[in-house]
Order: sequence, then structure tokens, then C-alpha cells
Amino acid sequence: MNKGRLYVFSGPSGVGKDTVLSLLLSRSDLTKSVSATTRAPREGETDGVDYYFVTKEQFETLIREGGMLEYTVYAGNYYGTPKAPVEAWLSEGKDVILKIEVDGGAQIKTLMPESIGIFILPPSKEELERRLRMRGTDSEEAVQKRLAAALNELSCAERYDYRVVNDDLDLCVDEILAILKKNKKKSR
Repeated sequence: MNKGRLYVFSGPSGVGKDTVLSLLLSRSDLTKSVSATTRAPREGETDGVDYYFVTKEQFETLIREGGMLEYTVYAGNYYGTPKAPVEAWLSEGKDVILKIEVDGGAQIKTLMPESIGIFILPPSKEELERRLRMRGTDSEEAVQKRLAAALNELSCAERYDYRVVNDDLDLCVDEILAILKKNKKKSR
């Protein structure tokens, strides 16, 4: 049996990663890895589906025991990718996708250089700002912070194997599906 491929899926806040990923998962046989976090669940989030919600002590134990592929601290909480399920899926021949931020993506690329990075880009910085504002959930200060973080993340796009613009959702997903097909052929 062939080993599965690991895909790192990143992009700035507001680019539409969740929407793209949801459609991509419905049209492919990818297995989505679920991240762990020490933050409290938000309304509507389910443990084991949206995140594994763990205590700080549990997360730090995973780190000490080598149980995390990558991790970071953001806003005082840990976020990271548990190693065991990803390694099990890959050994079963399943292709796995990790939706993670750029620092985590860099950690994965160092640890697993054969991983394939896909970075989702906005059609323009103006459109990204428009999308962030359309959410209507953030204060002006939060929007400005997200925009600053997005510009930093956009500067990391060149580190990824593929860059896909999310201007038209279906075209974006079709382009990613073509990337998956191309890389499946390479692994045989």
C-alpha cells in the first residue's frame, strides 16, 4: 500500500479557507486533521470535530512526549496538530490535509519535507479587507489587526508549493483538485 500524502493548507484570515476546505472535502477523499487547542469552545463548536479541546496541562504533556507535529501559542492559548492520528492515516494510505497557519506550515515542512503546501490567496488586498469587514463580527481595531496579520502571512506565500487565488469558489476548488490529482500520480 502506498503511503498517503500530507497537504498543508494555509492562507490569511478572510481569504475563505473554511469555505474552500468544506467544498474540497465534499469533492475529494482527503482526510482533514483536527487541531487541538487550550482555548474554550465557542458556541456551536464540537469537541473532536472543530478542535480537540484540552487543558494546558494536557497540551504541554503532548509537547513533552513528542505528541504534536506542530504547535504555536496565539492569544495565550496553545494550538497544534496531534501527531498520532495524522501518522496513522498516512500509513493507511490516506491523503491528509492540515488547515494551519504559516508558522505551523513551516514547522511541518521542516519535519516532513515531502508535505505539499497549498496557500490560498485573495484576488486583491482590497478584496481581502472587504471580506474581513463583511463578517461584521470584529471591531475596527480587530479588523486592522487581522489585516496586518494577513499582510504578514501573504509575504509567506512563496514558501508554499502551490498558490491558488480564491476569486471564484468553484474554480479555486477545481484548481486544488487538479493539484491533488497531479500529486497522486507522482506518488505512484
